[in-house]
Amino acid sequence: MWSGFVQEDLPAVKFALKSARPFVSARTISLVGASTLVLAVGACQQADKASAPQESAAADNGPSAKPGISASDGHFVLPVVAGRPGAVYFTVRNDGAAPVKLVGVHIEGAESAQMHRTDGGSMAAVESLDIAPGAQVEFRQGGLHVMAFGIEDSVKASGMAELTLTFSDGDKLSMPLRVETMGGDAGGDHGAMPGMGS
Repeated sequence: MWSGFVQEDLPAVKFALKSARPFVSARTISLVGASTLVLAVGACQQADKASAPQESAAADNGPSAKPGISASDGHFVLPVVAGRPGAVYFTVRNDGAAPVKLVGVHIEGAESAQMHRTDGGSMAAVESLDIAPGAQVEFRQGGLHVMAFGIEDSVKASGMAELTLTFSDGDKLSMPLRVETMGGDAGGDHGAMPGMGS
């Protein structure tokens, strides 16, 4: 390109470069400004999108039951024989001023879950449970308990799972569960199904 360039052409080249410089600078500034604006708008939109799922996750994961309802000491006992149901035990307390009705349970890592009551060696499903103000209800072996059906292979002893309680007004409360193995046969009419024996 520069093979034909000679010393005499130098002033003309300098003049051309000088006169082109303001145009290039203005154009460059204009492009940089536009790019910065586009990047800033994009970053704001990404920040909005990033904060929305975090807010949603916080709302989904945190306890959302009315004040005064609490649950504690949750553990998920795996069955001795794979494919059988497991059992969940915990304590729920109503320190509120009004009675509440527990109508549903969900266990992370199980296809379905159901409240049951064992009484005198027989077991029956519990559709709902009223909890009076100031009352504490224990879900324990040989009494009220939650059965977990279709337990996923990912649920392992020494791990954690989550129990979500649903109340009649739609409020929910989630709590962690320690995953454990059963120490021995539960006995009773229900064989190796934990929490089913008397």
